[in-house]
Amino acid sequence: MGLTMTSTASKVSALALFLVVAFVLVPWLIAVSGRSDLYYTLTSVALLSIASAGVWLTFFIGRINIGQGAYALLGGYVSAILVTAGGVSFWLSLPLAGLLCAGISVLIGLPILRLRGVYFAMVTLVLTEVARLAALAVPLTNGAKGITDIPPPGAIRLFGLTLLPDFATLANPRQAFYFVTVALMVLVFAGVYRLVHSRIGQLCLSLQQNEELASSIGVNVAALRIIAYAISSFLGGIGGAMFVAIAQSIYPSSFAVADSVNFMLNCFLGGLGYVMGPLVGTFVLYFGWDFLFRTGEFQLLIYSMVLIALMLVLPNGILSLFAPRRKES
Repeated sequence: MGLTMTSTASKVSALALFLVVAFVLVPWLIAVSGRSDLYYTLTSVALLSIASAGVWLTFFIGRINIGQGAYALLGGYVSAILVTAGGVSFWLSLPLAGLLCAGISVLIGLPILRLRGVYFAMVTLVLTEVARLAALAVPLTNGAKGITDIPPPGAIRLFGLTLLPDFATLANPRQAFYFVTVALMVLVFAGVYRLVHSRIGQLCLSLQQNEELASSIGVNVAALRIIAYAISSFLGGIGGAMFVAIAQSIYPSSFAVADSVNFMLNCFLGGLGYVMGPLVGTFVLYFGWDFLFRTGEFQLLIYSMVLIALMLVLPNGILSLFAPRRKES
């Protein structure tokens, strides 16, 4: 009982510290430095980590997902079309984009989730390219020209109170996007953490360990796979929709196969055994790539070598450095 209360208190303290850093310290440092462009950078990291959290969920059921870029692209286009052609509020288009991605993932997942891990991974690898080609071919997406001049999110009002202002009226909308996206990221990771530590999460963990044994004791393996994949795709969809709102445009090349691979690498790098692994991996991967930009033509070579070295030295991810070590008896 005492250990449980101590563990809960430490987690609450860590969350409180993160919120103070994200919503107080970071804005203050940006204001002091005058680098308002950092809001866009940090917002991008938060969005990428949300999509990566979805990929992490498929790893949690023992499947490798290399197709998250397809759902990010689909979610972005759905939001853009609803806002520009349908006149729908962006805030309403956000969950709608996620739900549509989840629905499509169920249709796709029903046949391919029955495949073994390596075959499932190979099928998901082509999804992003299929989504890109569809965006080029479907007239509603405007082909290679993409959808541009997407209006910024409007205000959210409830009972006469303005919960969120009209972003078009703000002097610094990047700051507003930062606060909204980080808040969304906190909610997403809190939700994933709660899911993992629920009864459904424990059943999903049994799939990762031994699907045949889980099935033999009455676990509905097919249903759990679909649920995890649908949630994963939902997160990819809302990540893509938020990207569209910030960029105010979307093109077939907005999310490519390389992005799907990076979503997967974020999970590996942060740690597949940790809920916060995708967030840590995204942060390190994003800023690591930018840091190596000064190396010029050797950027990709050094980047690849560092990634391979990290995975060899830390096979359980960066967060394994902070995990308590078991004492040898």
